[in-house]
Amino acid sequence: MAYWLMKSEPSVYSIDDLQRDGSTDWAGVRNYQVRNMFRDEFRSGDLAFFYHSSCPQPGIVGLMSVSGAASFDPEQFDPRSEYFDARAQTDKPVWLSVEMRFKQKFTAVLTLDELRQYAELADLALLRRGNRLSVMPVTPAEWRFMLDLARRKK
Repeated sequence: MAYWLMKSEPSVYSIDDLQRDGSTDWAGVRNYQVRNMFRDEFRSGDLAFFYHSSCPQPGIVGLMSVSGAASFDPEQFDPRSEYFDARAQTDKPVWLSVEMRFKQKFTAVLTLDELRQYAELADLALLRRGNRLSVMPVTPAEWRFMLDLARRKK
């Protein structure tokens, strides 16, 4: 099993939206490194932190799980979508998405500022300067530590 952190702006798609929907196709990612992670590393049953970004209080707000293998992102073929890619052909898609299922909403946000306080998270990709990826791996030790922080927070 692998662990992930996946960012979404709450004004676009929030943990409340995922809780309401039950699952979602994590589409619209336009980064080759993330596309390759979806293709090569994501597996059904993997767990992910849901992280709200570009908002007044960025942070980890809940948990979700991978519920299927990566598939072709349908938005790349839709000229009305902001994620349309004219290079993508139905027989040669460029972008992938992955289905994510709601697991849990935390009672309180585990903020970015809080995460920065712990030496145990010094190597967390999210905290590295210049890291702009919307999806990133989390080590098992980081996962356990952050999950414990989130569960203790009320």
